Amino acid sequence: MVSPDSSSSTLEPIKTWHTLDAEKVLKVLDSNPETGLTAEQVTQRQQQYGLNELKEAPGRSTLEILWDQFTNIMLVMLIAVAIVSAVIDFRKGNFPKDAVAIFSIVILNGMLGYFQESRAEQALAALKRMSSPRVRVVREGKMQELAAKELVPGDIMFLEAGVQIPTDGRLVEAQNLQVREAALTGEAEAVIKKPSVELTEDAPLGDRLNMVFMGTEVIQGRGQVIVTNTGMTTELGRIAEMIQGVETEPTPLQQRMTQLGNVLVSGSLALVALIVVGGVIRTGSFQSLEDLLEVSLSMAVAVVPEGLPAVVTVTLAIGTQRMVKRHALIRKLPAVETLGSVTTICSDKTGTLTQNKMVVQSIQTFDQVFQVTGEGYDPVGELLPITSEQNNTISSDYKILEPILTACVLCNDAQLQQDDHKWIILGDPTEGALLSLAGKVGLFRDIQNHKKPRVAEIPFSSERKRMSVICQQLPDQENPECVMFTKGSPELILAQCTSVLVGNQNVLLAEADRQLILEQNNQMAGKGLRVLGFATRSLTILPPEGEEEGSEQELVWLGLVGMLDAPRPEVREAVKLCREAGIRPVMITGDHQLTAKVIAQDLGIAELDSVSLTGQELQKLTQTELEQKVEEVSVYARVSPEHKLRIVQALQKNGEFVAMTGDGVNDAPALKQADIGIAMGITGTDVSKEASDMILLDDNFATIVAATEEGRVVYSNIRRFIKYILGSNIGEVLVIAASPLLGGGVPLIPLQILWMNLVTDGLPALALAMEPAEPAVMQRPPYNPRESIFARGLGLYMVRIGIVFAILTIVLMVWAYNYTQGTPDP
Repeated sequence: MVSPDSSSSTLEPIKTWHTLDAEKVLKVLDSNPETGLTAEQVTQRQQQYGLNELKEAPGRSTLEILWDQFTNIMLVMLIAVAIVSAVIDFRKGNFPKDAVAIFSIVILNGMLGYFQESRAEQALAALKRMSSPRVRVVREGKMQELAAKELVPGDIMFLEAGVQIPTDGRLVEAQNLQVREAALTGEAEAVIKKPSVELTEDAPLGDRLNMVFMGTEVIQGRGQVIVTNTGMTTELGRIAEMIQGVETEPTPLQQRMTQLGNVLVSGSLALVALIVVGGVIRTGSFQSLEDLLEVSLSMAVAVVPEGLPAVVTVTLAIGTQRMVKRHALIRKLPAVETLGSVTTICSDKTGTLTQNKMVVQSIQTFDQVFQVTGEGYDPVGELLPITSEQNNTISSDYKILEPILTACVLCNDAQLQQDDHKWIILGDPTEGALLSLAGKVGLFRDIQNHKKPRVAEIPFSSERKRMSVICQQLPDQENPECVMFTKGSPELILAQCTSVLVGNQNVLLAEADRQLILEQNNQMAGKGLRVLGFATRSLTILPPEGEEEGSEQELVWLGLVGMLDAPRPEVREAVKLCREAGIRPVMITGDHQLTAKVIAQDLGIAELDSVSLTGQELQKLTQTELEQKVEEVSVYARVSPEHKLRIVQALQKNGEFVAMTGDGVNDAPALKQADIGIAMGITGTDVSKEASDMILLDDNFATIVAATEEGRVVYSNIRRFIKYILGSNIGEVLVIAASPLLGGGVPLIPLQILWMNLVTDGLPALALAMEPAEPAVMQRPPYNPRESIFARGLGLYMVRIGIVFAILTIVLMVWAYNYTQGTPDP
């Protein structure tokens, strides 16, 4: 990228733009905030820097995906058998029907695996194409809207609420600009940006208030930005590049199938060698080598379950399709079964356990409490007095709440809109909840803004912790008086109040009243609510511009509003199901500890006496201390993505099989480390999706539990048909091995064995693979991911079944031989 110390351009990314003032950045990048870049500059920089896109990790080509399907050791064994069989047939002048049949099976299995893996990658690509961001820039003095990928360093870009920031850039101007950087830093709270702030070179990413970054979102306000870094030279690109080099471990199913393949192939080769060497020793010559090879080939084909790879692939594909119907997209096919071994689910709170919609639960005036009903942002519900002497509804008590509800609407920059019969919020979710609250009694912003138009505002800041607006009381009158509405931190606003609204009268605020209001605030916060305080005052004249903040005194206290990101209603049952299934749910959130504990207790994740841990407390623990602590902690609050990685590692060290959710770029290391990495399909970044094994299409915790159930069903079905297939194959091997002892020839040629394995093994096994869940599948502990495929008596059962098959078949063959007085035709 461009060096800040010279006007020459290089491809070196710069990490010190935040140390330069805006004018210096404009000079270095040879741009103008009024006119932007010229067409010639744009062309030259597009050639130099390329498109503003993140490079994806080099994916496998079609041929590579196809080739990988044929590297299974059992398929390699079959290919070798087919080649030897074809050579023998050609030497005899026969058509190689056995080889053709074997190759057909191998190709069929390979195509099944190829189509399924390709489908998963195509689904991920479709998710990425769902959003094609566009942005407003000025070029050659004209405002233009263009695709984000066309941006180059030096472009002058304009930001407003709702915009997904497509590059890194240095702020030139900002008006109450708030940006949510959770995708990059893991911090849930919006960051207030300040163009003029001076920073040191080593300022952390989250403290660079004069910069904006690719992948973050504008929540509120407006800004003018000069693009400094694009594509892979952005902070997002740098992290994406690091993640692409991370190696993934084989899943339990892959390990088990490799173990099974090694056992079968080793056994097959040992039998082949025994037959050939024993035959040569018995005859004393190599003249019967071809006959011995034919017997060996039959033995090899009998040992290798030709249909097993195909049936496993089909089973996983069926599981994948079932999961898609339950809103879980599996990116890596073996991960379907891996979910059945999960012992701990570490889940984000916001949007996964909760609805990601702030909803007002309670209003507290000085002498009354109102309970608020309704869900989401829909302006539908009731405001029910629960401490008033009259047991009536808001219809008769509306006047009591009119001042505070008016403040909710007017001291507000969000917009409540109906989109396709669904209410949505443009702007800050907290302000959206206030608009929804007022809408429940018919107070809507457009109408109130017309009645009391805003003439001045004092924006919210992290230092002030409050926002104020000044509105004209009666705009149709000459020299109308004004009214100020203030909202924000209850303690700070109360400190500016001198009176309190009781009923419809302003009463002098006594010290006892202050203590009562603070106690009311503490009670609401103790319930996990996010609490805002509201106040007002009348102004006879409009304060001079720039001096509005001086009017935030002698305020009249209106009351408190408590809101909550309500839990998803289906999550409680999902958590209960987890408990019954021996899976421990753990909440990991960047939210406050008290709020997190209240939500966790409400959902059943934590008990009243459960241990919770903050990121600050976690930071002080050594990894050994954390490993001792993680088994008793149900809630982690105020944690960063780096803490997530430590938590996963500690759980795994204790033998837990961990599923971890994440949506931000910095979550990717934890997603990679987890046994099952789960990305959010709605709010997740492309980088987190790339690092995941599974994507939640609805960002819902209940979907994880549903996918875990499907994983158990898949593994149970795999064991079921392996038991059936290998039991039959053991019987075939014993029959072939016993035939020479009984004086017979080869009882089964490879083509007959293939036919049996496909018709009597493959098709019934496929039926077993499609078995639905057993009623008690989620009432038993998770499968041990380290157990052998032959564990829990499966190997012994298969041997018993094989012996029974062999005895019955040999008895039938002897009877047929004696009955017909001839030798069966080989």
